[in-house]
Amino acid sequence: MEESVRPSTVSEPPPHIDLRAIPAPPPAPAPGPAEPATARTHPAAWEGRYRAWVIASDVVAALLVIGVSAFVIGRVAPQDMHAFGTALAVFCALPVSRAWSPRVLGEGPEEYRTLGRALVAAAVLVALGGLLFRALDVQPWVFIVVPVIALFAFPQRYLLRQVLHRRRRRGLCLLPVMAAGSPATVADLIARTRSEAHVGWRVEAVCTFTGTGAGRDSGEIDGVPVVGRLEELSRHVRRGGYRVVAVTGDQYWTPQRVQRLAWDLEGTAAELVVAPVLMEVAGPRLNVTGVLGLPLLRVTAPVFTGGHRLVKEVVDRCGAAFLLALLSPLLLVIALAVKLGDHGPVVYRQRRVGKDGASFTMLKFRTMVPDADRIRSGLERDNEGAGPLFKLKRDPRVTRVGGLLRRYSLDELPQLFNVLGGRMSLVGPRPPLPEETREYAPDARRRLLVKPGLTGLWQVSGRSDLTWAESVRLDLRYVEDWSLALDVLILWKTLRAVLAGQGAY
Repeated sequence: MEESVRPSTVSEPPPHIDLRAIPAPPPAPAPGPAEPATARTHPAAWEGRYRAWVIASDVVAALLVIGVSAFVIGRVAPQDMHAFGTALAVFCALPVSRAWSPRVLGEGPEEYRTLGRALVAAAVLVALGGLLFRALDVQPWVFIVVPVIALFAFPQRYLLRQVLHRRRRRGLCLLPVMAAGSPATVADLIARTRSEAHVGWRVEAVCTFTGTGAGRDSGEIDGVPVVGRLEELSRHVRRGGYRVVAVTGDQYWTPQRVQRLAWDLEGTAAELVVAPVLMEVAGPRLNVTGVLGLPLLRVTAPVFTGGHRLVKEVVDRCGAAFLLALLSPLLLVIALAVKLGDHGPVVYRQRRVGKDGASFTMLKFRTMVPDADRIRSGLERDNEGAGPLFKLKRDPRVTRVGGLLRRYSLDELPQLFNVLGGRMSLVGPRPPLPEETREYAPDARRRLLVKPGLTGLWQVSGRSDLTWAESVRLDLRYVEDWSLALDVLILWKTLRAVLAGQGAY
């Protein structure tokens, strides 16, 4: 059987980009109130270099596309003013839209959103300029030239981010963080920054209410020194020159104290970040509004119907049809390899649970011996799966062809027929087994509010290497914070995860 439950339980950086000269952040301050030997009061040199690379790549891409376009289109009619106007619009829209702001560079999907907004704004400016000056021949510049600039700019941004993320995984190009809160919430923040180094944070010092940690070694939390009490926070930040001050949950923090801290940090290079303590919500559902003079976080209900979901349905089915047509030669080769491997069935059919608890038959290429169900009972004690799943890293039931298919997730390709039939989505939570759903806690059952997906956050975040709690948390995050932009990001990351073969077995 391809996937079962226990019955009793539930790439190298581009060579032309050289960031090797970027220095590592200074070491963490020693425990105690003494200030570091060298205070950091300005952004690190690597931040300026990285921003210069981003600006240069955008400028070169825009000038190259505009120059070639002026030459090609100019063979029909003079285009000098159109080229100048387009360049002016692009180079005005990029900084105004904060596409070059250090706050967004290398920081998640927001960098791509600001770049996209800037280029859309540039196209609108070019169109308005054409109407204002009665130059109705600007259509090629609006609908061709600016989109082509985007085709160059987005991949360049992506490549630069890969360089940055590689260095961050090696402990370089990280922002020094001062964490302030209870020992438990600070320990959680430290663990998250270490497991997701690409975010670019490194907690170098901690302040707590008592000025001590927890456990036997009260002078540190998970290896990070506790340098003082919460009321001394601003003084330690000014002395240490930290770039981020992360305020985590603690009864000490009141609105007045957080506001006072923000005032005290004015004039420093530190950015104040307040972690949510009531619930994990992000994305388009979270908005900040002012009501009665109070800044309030508005959390809208998750949307499971409407226009966006209709668009997702259309994209799913059209995308599945396109991929099936494109990959049909590969599907035939895989089917032939599975059949010749042991002359057993090519397709493995398994009942899974979909949206609202409705069951359906999921299709996969067979990767195990035909009598895998009978053999599984003898392997129960060796189970390595998370939660209710039965998994073995070296499952003796997997065939030679099946091992290769699993490594690169090629056995999942027949699920495109499930997507085409409307029982699955291209992106969504992992499709669970009926036996598994009977053991679901109420929070895990929320995974069934949407269609299961061919890929999802679990796929791009470790796959079978994840714990059960982590996989549930990622699926719930997708259900709660779903957006079309998130789907596009997951599909892009899926390609990398599949090629790397990480966590697949």
